Amino acid sequence: MHVSFSSFRNLARAAVVAAAVLAQPVSAAFAAEPVTVFAAASLKEVLGDISAAWKAETGKETSVSLAASSALAKQIQEGAPADIFFSADLKWMDYLDKAGLIAADTRINLLGNRIVLVAPKDSTVATTIAEGFPLKDLLAGGKLAMGNTESVPAGLYGKAALEKLGVWDSVKSDVAQADSVRAALLLVSRAEAPLGIVYETDAKVEKEVKVVDRFPESSHPAIIYPAALLKDTQNADAKAFLEYLQGAKAREIFTAAGFTVLAKTN
Repeated sequence: MHVSFSSFRNLARAAVVAAAVLAQPVSAAFAAEPVTVFAAASLKEVLGDISAAWKAETGKETSVSLAASSALAKQIQEGAPADIFFSADLKWMDYLDKAGLIAADTRINLLGNRIVLVAPKDSTVATTIAEGFPLKDLLAGGKLAMGNTESVPAGLYGKAALEKLGVWDSVKSDVAQADSVRAALLLVSRAEAPLGIVYETDAKVEKEVKVVDRFPESSHPAIIYPAALLKDTQNADAKAFLEYLQGAKAREIFTAAGFTVLAKTN
């Protein structure tokens, strides 16, 4: 069968176009692979802002999963795909580290925070937090909203502070334990609980609550947020985003949100 040069050229061109169309989704998928960050719920707004800044500078994406650090650590241990873990306390980073799931030499203590007593914005409750302060009376029969006191970092810090101040036994039966610090904050913002214990940064972003008082830093362990790469990450951009979290733009965003930046700026 005779095939003209013109027909051959058209067939070749069609083959090239078809090959390009078939190859495009694959290459695009690799190019668009986001950095998956498992992060403490209290980091919601700052990580959103930092991710947006990183995308503006690099064109690259992140995918941020937010929950209590305890829940995220257990998900990672069970095989959930993540590139970076950003915890609200050292305990759950240690948990993954001991399980051999953290990439060597990538762990960094990045942020500090404070815990505060909050009330609905129209509440008239006032007190100074000190040893033996009348928390039971302030609740007036209502519930104290806290993160789970056995697993959620904000709940652990809060319980430690109340024990140190000698008031835990008087209110432990009145605690409404939530699965994250943001869930505890929501109870107070809706006036479903008259008081709650959350991070100072959480109170800053929720306009429906007010800060009654800060807990003394001496009443609980230091609040430290560590971040690290996961050992099994295959994402080439994960290390770059972890470094970006330590950079000048991220520091600006963290500081504006009320966090204390512990790591030196890159």
